Amino acid sequence: MHPATSYRGPALFSYGFRPFFLAATLFALGVIPLWWLVWTGRVSLASALTPTDWHIHEMVYGYGGAVVAGFLFTAVPNWTGRLPTRGWPLAALLALWLAGRLAVAGLFHLGALATALVDQAFLLAVAAMIAREIVAGRNWRNLKVLVPVSLLWLANIAYHAEAALTGTAWHGHRAGIALLIFLILLIGGRIVPSFTRNWLVQRGATALPVPFIRFDAVSLASGALALLAWVAVPDALATAVLCAVAAAFHLIRLARWCGHTTWRSPLLLMLHLAYLFVPLGLAAASAAALALATEAAATHLFGIGAIGGMTVAVMMRATMGHTGRPLAAGPFLTAAFTLTLLAGFFRVAAGWLQGGLALSALLWTVAFTLLAIRLAPMLARPKTARRQASTPAPGGPKT
Repeated sequence: MHPATSYRGPALFSYGFRPFFLAATLFALGVIPLWWLVWTGRVSLASALTPTDWHIHEMVYGYGGAVVAGFLFTAVPNWTGRLPTRGWPLAALLALWLAGRLAVAGLFHLGALATALVDQAFLLAVAAMIAREIVAGRNWRNLKVLVPVSLLWLANIAYHAEAALTGTAWHGHRAGIALLIFLILLIGGRIVPSFTRNWLVQRGATALPVPFIRFDAVSLASGALALLAWVAVPDALATAVLCAVAAAFHLIRLARWCGHTTWRSPLLLMLHLAYLFVPLGLAAASAAALALATEAAATHLFGIGAIGGMTVAVMMRATMGHTGRPLAAGPFLTAAFTLTLLAGFFRVAAGWLQGGLALSALLWTVAFTLLAIRLAPMLARPKTARRQASTPAPGGPKT
């Protein structure tokens, strides 16, 4: 028997995407209603962070951290050819993640320093384990993925430090979001055109996504500079210019991936729509720097539209592909993605639309309820026998 098939533990811990996608989905389902109760004064937390800092931290480093871990612990074995992390190491990582969530919420009644020490352990362990696998597999070209993951760990520490020293984490808010956005630029910029190309080739199309060329490298650089400026000096004229230039680059980059041809495949179209929110967020950041929009608009276009949309789309596709299901969204998952984007729209509109904030929270919660109903059984149960002996599903998070 091949050693890759010798695992006999719970299906939930047989592959990295399973526990962390399930944890992320259930966490996102519960944390926004809790935030709404905190925001309206019905519930109070004993967190060392302010309510707003807690909310943003948990969406970026809690939800976002879980999805990043699930993706990387599934993608890295494909990059390196090594066996996936499974069994007790995955269970231990999940326990670290959960301990961080409980500590930051104040359930352990720790001080600011102790809370930060507990919370940082998860991302440190993820970065260390990813580094070990890439080095052991001599897959040097993917070492660059370790950079934003390591920076996310450092940004998490800086978030706690800024909140403790100044009373809030204004720079930390943007830093965590910016790093997740850069991961979308880096990894999404590989999987979106790749999956689209594969799908179009199967249908005999002649117009295909443009492969990665120097233009993409320049786009990544422009995005990195714009995000760095947004984190450091969000209201500077230079930030407005850099964000506007980066928005144009990434809008053009997205247009080169033939997204308009994917309307028959909702799972593919979702990836393109989610990426669209990156240039929209950059454009909003540019407008906010010129006092033509609010910073909250850029934050939520990035946070709900780009990060929320892309993570939902990737979790759907990876879960179905790696558990032997057909790559078909169906009405439940299509509705979940649509409601996620609508939640972003109403959150951005909350400044002028009465009830927009409540409606956004409701739409997000319904979206993740639908996501949990469909994905939880797939994530918790063994892979279906229909694809057991076939090649790995093309829809998995391989880049």
